Amino acid sequence: MPGPHPGRGRPQDEQAPGQHHRAHPAHGPARRGRRPLVHAGRRLAVAGPPGRPRDAVRGGPQGPADLLEHRELLHPLRLDQRLGPGHHPGSPAAERPLLDRWALASLATVTDGVTQALEAFDTQTAGKLLAGFVDDLSNWYVRRSRRRFWDGDAAALGTLHEVLDGLTRLMAPFTPFVTERVWSEVVAPGLPDAPDSVHLSSWPQVDEAARDDELVAQMEVVRRLVELGRSARTASKVRTRQPLARALVAAPGWADLPRDLVAEVAEELNVAELAPVAEAGGDLVDVGVKVDFRAVGRRMGKQVQAVAQAVAARDAAGLVADYRAGTASVTVDGADVPLVEGDLVVTETPREGWTVASGGGLTVALDLTMTPELERAGLVREVVRLVQDARKAAGFEVSDRIQLWWTADGQLAQALTEAGDALAAEVLATTVHAGTAGDGTGVEGPAGGRVWVALA
Repeated sequence: MPGPHPGRGRPQDEQAPGQHHRAHPAHGPARRGRRPLVHAGRRLAVAGPPGRPRDAVRGGPQGPADLLEHRELLHPLRLDQRLGPGHHPGSPAAERPLLDRWALASLATVTDGVTQALEAFDTQTAGKLLAGFVDDLSNWYVRRSRRRFWDGDAAALGTLHEVLDGLTRLMAPFTPFVTERVWSEVVAPGLPDAPDSVHLSSWPQVDEAARDDELVAQMEVVRRLVELGRSARTASKVRTRQPLARALVAAPGWADLPRDLVAEVAEELNVAELAPVAEAGGDLVDVGVKVDFRAVGRRMGKQVQAVAQAVAARDAAGLVADYRAGTASVTVDGADVPLVEGDLVVTETPREGWTVASGGGLTVALDLTMTPELERAGLVREVVRLVQDARKAAGFEVSDRIQLWWTADGQLAQALTEAGDALAAEVLATTVHAGTAGDGTGVEGPAGGRVWVALA
């Protein structure tokens, strides 16, 4: 039978000699004595195992408690409670979309890691694992699943509830007050016979059936490619909202990536087509390569100069291709010398019409060629952003249906007319009044256009 949360079981009025009193969550934080493991500001203050200095874990710009309370993370389930009872995924985990299976696999990995860390009294490692997972959940799973939440997708809502259930229990010893509120408002309503408090629930067990190390590794590649693609857009000053015709990708295992994950990359990068870099036929970048003398010198000693000369004599593009595939080597004094990760410094200068970003053995190249169709699609994306901002400014809920009015001329009018149905679906508009002004001044948009919104 699963055991209770770590550290529970001792009556509140019993204290070991020299131990400070620790407040019960219902009574508020202790004012004196040793600081409890609670979230303070934007930091999750935790101590490492015996002998490791006290440290603090940051969850990016926010700590895990901040992110757990984040509206984007909890709102889908609060909304579902208004739409219908319970959270039933409707299908076994193995049959759900890859994004759901990734979330459940990540939860299993984090549950195992946090449990082992706490058993070793290593709260620092446990805190880092939790902070990273909450960031992944909020900034990837929830964001990528937002439309499914709007549509009331049972698998998405059920998966999010299952993950928040396990995560809330894992975080309870660290952030007792936040997790208690999340438990009572979001988790418990979807559980039959749920305990009254998260602090009365059992410690989560690792779901071995949900573990999928291959899927977790593939999703990591997907996210790294997305980051590189965004970097490439930033370098070329092309906004993410501007659709592009294609992106070329070089990554280990790209050919084996499931189609659903390839679609995730294409949608995140806002490109119509994804293809391997090899399809560029060598016309993509000018490649330069040289030895990292410090890395190779540690391994090769006095032979580092000979290795550098052998690298310089090789065709740069071919050598880099072998290097990224993990099969690169050069011949020094008649012997093959393998080149491992970190041995080479690769530079890639994009040719005209392309922007390229590389890192960690991965490359993303974006075709910057613009067509009138792409330009109109970019204008529609700008209007979508404008309408979403207007919804927020008006205090609408993310699920509220609206009426939309717009006025525009020229290319923008053509773009909005062509994309009328897609625009309505994107902003949850039940009615779009094309070329008609609404009440008031509205909001100014791109190319002199203007939009108005109201609840449907």
